[in-house]
Amino acid sequence: MKFKKVLSDKRIPIPTPNDCIDENGKAIFGTFKTEFPNMNFLDIHKQSILPDFTNKLRYTSWEALEMNFDDILFLTAVCNMGTFGTSLTIIYDKKEKKCHACQAFMLPSQAIISKNLLDGAITESKSFLNKVKFVNDFGNGKAFVSGRTLKPGCIFKYDVKLTRVSQPSIVMIPFGKNKPLYSQKDLFKVDGYVKFNGKKYKAKKYTTAIIDDHRGYYPYKSHYDWVTTMGTNTVNGKKQFFGFNLTRNQSINQDDYNENLIWFEGASSRLTPVKFVHEEENLWHIIDEHGMVDVYFEIGDRHHMKLNLGFIYEDYHITFGEIRGFVMDEDGNKYILDGMCGIGEDKTLRI
Repeated sequence: MKFKKVLSDKRIPIPTPNDCIDENGKAIFGTFKTEFPNMNFLDIHKQSILPDFTNKLRYTSWEALEMNFDDILFLTAVCNMGTFGTSLTIIYDKKEKKCHACQAFMLPSQAIISKNLLDGAITESKSFLNKVKFVNDFGNGKAFVSGRTLKPGCIFKYDVKLTRVSQPSIVMIPFGKNKPLYSQKDLFKVDGYVKFNGKKYKAKKYTTAIIDDHRGYYPYKSHYDWVTTMGTNTVNGKKQFFGFNLTRNQSINQDDYNENLIWFEGASSRLTPVKFVHEEENLWHIIDEHGMVDVYFEIGDRHHMKLNLGFIYEDYHITFGEIRGFVMDEDGNKYILDGMCGIGEDKTLRI
């Protein structure tokens, strides 16, 4: 069975303009081939009922790294919420099914998000407790991430070089008439190490990573579910790098604007919109309407953050575990996922 007839042509990447916001203050929505040189989100006009001078307070941006080693899953991120910043580093032990986390909150000026993802642009957390640094050279298919934490009992040090192995996923999604969310996700192979409480994990031939870059404006009340995997699978009879991304967010047109896809070595395949069914607290079922996606995510552990400051409310679950089920590419080829790693999020936000 081939699925191209149920997949929107707007999910086929097109050439990328220089600016993500045009001269009239309008967001340029679509799926794109390469990174935007000028990510001028603050130039947007009337993204909400509030005046444009409040854009800086409403603008949310973050960059995250997820990695899959033999024994662990690893996540580190820098986030700027406009009114505050945070950095977060988590390790998940696959055997023990337990995660350990270090999070630091800081002033927005200490959570620096890169101007774009090109030419060595830097994302950086300047927290004393949790330092993180991304050096982004996506135009050449590379990135470098390093950091360290000083939380007692949760001491991290890591330094990795990432080399892109697939086509990028670059989407500008409408959450309203002129309310954009930029999402870029890339699959990489890893060189380097993670050290946790004195134990060192070295990258091997198929150690795999994803960088996840988000920028834009969320509705006053928002929610999304997300799950990803990265590693290897059998493709055309050969062991190859492989991953997928599945998200259900507040896109106003799920068919035309979503970030669901399979990554292959040097290629990718679109997936249809999906929905998440939380069948049990630690079991999610992700399915679509056309038979391309039937995935179960069994959660081993989670990092839960809950924040209520009145003007900001966040209920955020970052989950780690194992995937089973399948996805199918546009031509109807099936890929069994049983035993692959899973990282997910269930996030409710009011800001």
